[in-house]
Amino acid sequence: MQQMTPSLKSTPFSVASMCHFLCRWSLSALLLFASLHQAHANPESDAEKTTTANADVTFNRDIRSLLSSRCFACHGPDEESREAGLRLDQADGDEGAIGLAIEPGSIEDSELWSRITSDDESMLMPPPDSHLKPFSKQEQQLIRRWIESGADYEAYWAFTPPTQPKTPEVQNQGKPWSDQTIDRFVLQKLVAQGETPAREADARTLIRRVTFDLTGLPPTREEIRQFSAAYADAPETAWEELIDDLISRPQYGEHWARHWLDLVRFADTNGMHKDFYRNHVAYRDWVIRAFNDNLRYDDFTRYQIAGDLYPNPTKDQLIASGFHRLHLIIDRGTALPEESHVKNVIDRVTAVGTAFMGLTVQCAQCHDHKFDPITQKDFFSLYAFFNNIDAAPETNPKIMSDGLQEPIARWPTAKQATDLKRFDKKLADANAKLSKIEIAIAAQREKESDAGKQEIIGDALSKQSQELTLLIKEQGTLQKRMAALNRERRAVERNVEKAMVMKERDTPRETFVLIRGQYDAPGKTVPRNVPGFLPPLKKASEVASRMDLAEWFVAPENPLTARVAVNRFWLSFFGVGLIKTAEDFGNQGEVPSHPELLDELAVSFVESGWDIKALVKRIAMTKTYRQASNTSPERFKADPENRLLARGPRYRLDAEVIRDQILATSGLISTKMHGPSVKPPQPDGLWKAVSMTDERFQPDTGDSIYRRSVYTFWKRAMPPPQMTILNAPFRDACIARRERTNTPSQALLLLNESEYLRAARHLAQLALERSEDERLAFAWETVTAKLPDANEQQIMLDLLDDLQEDYLADPKLTDELCRGTALTTPEAKSELAAWTVICNTLYNLDITKTKD
Repeated sequence: MQQMTPSLKSTPFSVASMCHFLCRWSLSALLLFASLHQAHANPESDAEKTTTANADVTFNRDIRSLLSSRCFACHGPDEESREAGLRLDQADGDEGAIGLAIEPGSIEDSELWSRITSDDESMLMPPPDSHLKPFSKQEQQLIRRWIESGADYEAYWAFTPPTQPKTPEVQNQGKPWSDQTIDRFVLQKLVAQGETPAREADARTLIRRVTFDLTGLPPTREEIRQFSAAYADAPETAWEELIDDLISRPQYGEHWARHWLDLVRFADTNGMHKDFYRNHVAYRDWVIRAFNDNLRYDDFTRYQIAGDLYPNPTKDQLIASGFHRLHLIIDRGTALPEESHVKNVIDRVTAVGTAFMGLTVQCAQCHDHKFDPITQKDFFSLYAFFNNIDAAPETNPKIMSDGLQEPIARWPTAKQATDLKRFDKKLADANAKLSKIEIAIAAQREKESDAGKQEIIGDALSKQSQELTLLIKEQGTLQKRMAALNRERRAVERNVEKAMVMKERDTPRETFVLIRGQYDAPGKTVPRNVPGFLPPLKKASEVASRMDLAEWFVAPENPLTARVAVNRFWLSFFGVGLIKTAEDFGNQGEVPSHPELLDELAVSFVESGWDIKALVKRIAMTKTYRQASNTSPERFKADPENRLLARGPRYRLDAEVIRDQILATSGLISTKMHGPSVKPPQPDGLWKAVSMTDERFQPDTGDSIYRRSVYTFWKRAMPPPQMTILNAPFRDACIARRERTNTPSQALLLLNESEYLRAARHLAQLALERSEDERLAFAWETVTAKLPDANEQQIMLDLLDDLQEDYLADPKLTDELCRGTALTTPEAKSELAAWTVICNTLYNLDITKTKD
């Protein structure tokens, strides 16, 4: 972790002071951490199945995933890899399972049963040399019960349009729990499992939780006080008013945009080879505005897939079409253009498949999908929609000084438009004049040549030479003038708002199935179309367009779009989706924990007019969301990922939220929105280590370094370490859900990051402005939204006394922590140094890093 140690030259104090403090940290501080640590923090582990022993076995819920993980690779949709002429992914047909491998009602007559339970390794399925995990005894019994009950195959749930389920009538231990539809579905599952909901969390926990979830920022002390008082008088009214207020704030859009930017692999560089700057700021700012303006999700989808194809596209529609320009792109001359083109289009198909379909469509680019009914033809039929872009397939840095590459849309101001028009007129006039001069020069040279041949000498030849010299001089003067005009024009052009967009070629490019996915091995031609197992595409003309595709995505009969969207929003609140595999709704994905609830949310979302803020509010208003997160060790062990939703959500905050929280609570955060990406300080040399152009990181200064993390410059080859150490993705691929790990480097980052230490000192200075008996409560409440109890206060005050003694005894160390302040006396410096470490301690508490 040495690279994270800030330089003494670049920080107001040295990390040596922090190391010194850690070495001499008192036992009381360690006890504080232990007393505040929540032993029930959720690890990232696979959820255990919650099917009760007496529940009916169903194919979709219990059997499909077992067969998919062990059998479909050889007995599934991929015709080329299919073994023994058997498909276990479907019941009927020439190769269907029923009659060939399964005899409904009889395990004795079912080859599947004998193969998965065989003691003979030559007969056992899956074969031992496949390195697949054999069926466990419990899994075998599930398959046995399914066969004996009739071996009913079901249409795959995710590929069937959702319908509105009947809201259950259910009570919590004989008493009403909630009249909200979502809560009733949750309670129905809990009751079926013999469980009960947790109590409701206290007011302070609730406001902290929902403020993080809706804005990505913590509540202020004043907001906590006001809400707590209002909640005590009228909890439901106070809760709804709080949610309405948070949703209306501009920070709402900044927070929700960040989730989408993960999904669409947004970054500020190309991500390949020399990783040049690529300006996608307009797209990022549009996403923020779209969430704040509550753009309908169906339009949010249309704009990104086909915004450029509207009859008279608006600025927002054009910017949104830049979704198709966010892929990685290689430099010119690094690969063959044909290969680069294919990679770019495949990336677009992959992004659409992940973001809007929740499927791994890219698995079918070389062969039929081994687990889902997506053929290679299906893949390249989708590919055909994105194969007609009028753009170069590679970066040309010589014409990309502003990080943009055609096609580009431009929106100059009135003055800029006038200035550009004036420059264009001057350049056109100059160019016309230059052409005339060049013609005159050529003619004059020809005259001189003719004169030389006729041996004309004297005044006539001298006059011709003088005229040629004057013409050449005039040419040079005009060329310099044109160069100056071009420089002035480029200066205006650089400040014009612009964005990389999608644009169709006039003549559609033919699309082929690429044999084995190779760019130089075209097979049969394919038309634009959607996968055959999904509802058919409706075309507005003979040749389908991306607009037809966009309308297909948001059509009522499409089974995926709404489900994928609501599951992703649910994941953002609870840390895990109703379908854990938010990126994969296919056969390899997990089954929904609450299938009827998922369908209810999807249908209601569409019926609401695809209203995102209404969906967000609906989830936040539930009793399910308001449960306390603590539980007994036994209940936690039985359901570590909280798939039953028997308690409130608790998990480590994302990297950006942790950073923004520190900036906000310290009083340093900048509220400036939109605009160019910014570069907060980071260890020197990281960019150079991955650069092929000797590029060095140059941090910004002033308020820019305190802007929210959504505006942080994202270099794909070396993303900000403050983010990636805490599991932010590199943004080189579409990520629908982040992993959460627990590593020593994360603790070292939060303890030693120079800007976090600076924030701790700023908070310490704010605390010292208060009376002595208010300081600890002020800092504690500011950071945690809680008030310290008597034991916590005593531990912290004892630690404070120890620290002040240490810093009084070590003036050099104290001066490092206080560098840049106006303090002069040893007493004042040691007090600030001690409080800085106290505030840094608060920033490293478990509760500070965790949504509770």
